[in-house]
Parts: sequence; C-alpha cells; structure tokens
Amino acid sequence: MPNRENRCRPGIRVRFGKVAAGPGYSDFVSHAAAEPPRYIRRLPTVEERSAGGVVVDVRDGIALVAVIARRNRAGRLEWCLPKGHIEGVETLTQTAVREVAEETGITGRVLLELGTIDYWFATDERRVHKYVHHFLLEALAGELTIEMDPDHEAVDVAWLPLHEAHRHLTFPNERRIARVAWQRLAGEE
Repeated sequence: MPNRENRCRPGIRVRFGKVAAGPGYSDFVSHAAAEPPRYIRRLPTVEERSAGGVVVDVRDGIALVAVIARRNRAGRLEWCLPKGHIEGVETLTQTAVREVAEETGITGRVLLELGTIDYWFATDERRVHKYVHHFLLEALAGELTIEMDPDHEAVDVAWLPLHEAHRHLTFPNERRIARVAWQRLAGEE
C-alpha cells in the first residue's frame, strides 16, 4: 500500500486527516483556531447530476456537432459539449434537450445515450461527485447562438465536423464522448 502521508507545510504532516507533530508544529498550533485548519477539515460530500450532449446536424453528407466555448476560472478558453444541471423534475433527456437549446440555440431530439462522465471537485463548503450524462441528439431547428444561455457561461458556439471534434474539445472525457458519437453514427460499435 502506498504511503498516504502528504507534506502540507514545513513541519506539518497530514496522515488520514490528522495533524502530526513535527518541527515548527508548536508555532503553527499556537495561532490555530479551535477548528482544525481548512486543508484537513472533512467536507461533506454531495452528488450532482447534469445532462447534455452531442447535437448533430448532417449537411452535404458531413455530420456537424455544436460545441460551446467558455472561460475557466483562470480565464482560458475551453471548448466543450453543451450541458447543465437538472431543473425541477426534469428527466435526464429533458435536461439534455433544454441545455443544448439554451447553450447553442439548436433544438434537438434525443436519439440515444452515449455515456456518463463522473469526476470530483471541491468548493469551500463541500466535495462534489459530479455525474454528467451525455446523449446523441439530432438537430431539428434553430441557429447557433449563445443569447439564450441564462447563466451566460458560453462565450462562443460553433459547428465542427464530428469526426474532428475530439481534436478541438478541451477535456479528454468529452473527446471520448465525441468519438463514441462518431462511432455510433458511423455504425461502429
């Protein structure tokens, strides 16, 4: 079993969420509040679910997929698939259709499920285990726009050839979903 000890600060060792004494430990403790330091405090864990997908329009025999661009916390541009939180009593497919329409301007119809991505992240208050369900959607109507995005997260939207989308998407998990969509449309399993 690997050593699970991490060095957080000089003189402070954290092992399984507990502080162990080391050089300089008493200086740190004398200034500490009654609550343990934030980096060793256990955060409650919650589960979140979102849905979105690969909305495809076939033009001149080429399958195009609508992707959005947004800025991350560092201000860098990220190209990704449209997706978002479930609202009220929506089903996953209803959420996918709504989110695609809001973030791209394209109304779609769900054809099939492509897969689920899950990952962890933390806020100041909690750890989140996020599940994002992706669907393949057929584009029915609309024009590309980010004007309907209620959160104003999208800064751009574009059509990309589906067989090349994995080269432009920022996140490896979404590149994998785009490849699955291409394989399903191409009849490969």
